[in-house]
Amino acid sequence: MKQSIYEHFHPEEKVFVDRAAEWVERSAQLHELKRTDFLDPRQAQILTMLANRNSDVTIRLVGGYEEAERRRAIIAPDYRSLDDEPAGIAVLAAHAPGNSQLELDHGDFLGALLGLGIKRDRIGDIHVHESFAHIIVTDEIADYLNIHLRQVHRFSVLTDLLPIEQLQVMRSKLEEISLSVASMRLDGIASDVYRVSRSKIVDPIKAGRCRVNWKTEENPSEPLKEGDVVSFKGLGRFKLLEVDGVTKKGRIRVKIGKFI
Repeated sequence: MKQSIYEHFHPEEKVFVDRAAEWVERSAQLHELKRTDFLDPRQAQILTMLANRNSDVTIRLVGGYEEAERRRAIIAPDYRSLDDEPAGIAVLAAHAPGNSQLELDHGDFLGALLGLGIKRDRIGDIHVHESFAHIIVTDEIADYLNIHLRQVHRFSVLTDLLPIEQLQVMRSKLEEISLSVASMRLDGIASDVYRVSRSKIVDPIKAGRCRVNWKTEENPSEPLKEGDVVSFKGLGRFKLLEVDGVTKKGRIRVKIGKFI
């Protein structure tokens, strides 16, 4: 049974598949309610797929706002309503004394949190504004962070805990690029986006350092489609926004959005 499930997933996902399957099984058979830590979109997809295979469980994903990338899952027996079940998330607001500008980015805040011994899966989306940041965290660690987060990179910060209704979302900014590509192959499009040779993009793909829609992709010839999000370790992320026809020379026009 399990072997047939594994066939649908990348080998590196086996550990998470086992954990997720156990959550679903315990909820169905032992009538347990499980609230997970934050899941990335691929983990959420895996858990949802497993939950949908079992008619005895229900699942809800909560990240603090509708478009949240990282979300906690609540899994329960199917007879239990999850609409009013607490999500267990809090908003940690961090700002400089006097609300002066913080020349910091997402990675600075994430690094500061991890430096306090916090595991990545306890942290949801991070929204960085000019003079403050709103960080979604599990409520189990919110008080600890409110006491101990006092420096991010070279800036001193003050913190407060806010209700989720006061979250101020920072939408991802995309730098749009128009390209004409020979095919929809992953390696060809990625080499054009990052402006490196195709040979230099193939090695990291084969080494497992590329994800398509948060799933490891090791096949350089994998075709991309509209809406796909591609990430390379050390190079960043881009989204295939649009496929816009074919040129007279037979090349495909695409519009790319690079996350900045």
